[in-house]
Amino acid sequence: MAIKITYFVHGTTTDNERRLSTGQAPGKLSKLGIKQSIELKEQIKDKEFDVIFSSDLKRAVDSVNLSFDDMDIPKLQDKRLRECDYGDLTGTEEVDYINYIDKKFPNGESMKDVEKRIKEFLDFLKENYDGKRIAIMAHKASQLAIEVIINKKTWEQAIEEDWRKTKEWKPGWEYILK
Repeated sequence: MAIKITYFVHGTTTDNERRLSTGQAPGKLSKLGIKQSIELKEQIKDKEFDVIFSSDLKRAVDSVNLSFDDMDIPKLQDKRLRECDYGDLTGTEEVDYINYIDKKFPNGESMKDVEKRIKEFLDFLKENYDGKRIAIMAHKASQLAIEVIINKKTWEQAIEEDWRKTKEWKPGWEYILK
């Protein structure tokens, strides 16, 4: 069988609005992020999920609580879904992933480290949720890693084709995990 994943990105944060990199800091939804999360609830009301997983970082958990509060499904947090650890660059101006595919952020992770975490999480889903419909609420690096793993993109492709660059946001990206 296969697992149907719908991937959601947390609402806009106060750091996003200031063009700062939050990394693995908790982050706080901005007024816009709260509005986006509430609006997402309406956009996904007809979708069915067996479970929602989120990063354990505050901005993702808060987005889940606002977007999925009406759905009577398990809401589980998993630290493997965290944003990339930017190390010393956390809280600084926006980082460019292209420079850190193999090289770690100073005192942080590389994109390949994120890929390893997400691969472990996807393997966990295969072992425990075969045939299920899974929602994920997380971050940019985690989604790019899924693009690399499931859609077989290179990191360079995933970064270049990212919806944040093309401005093609949508209420959930669909992936099939086999």
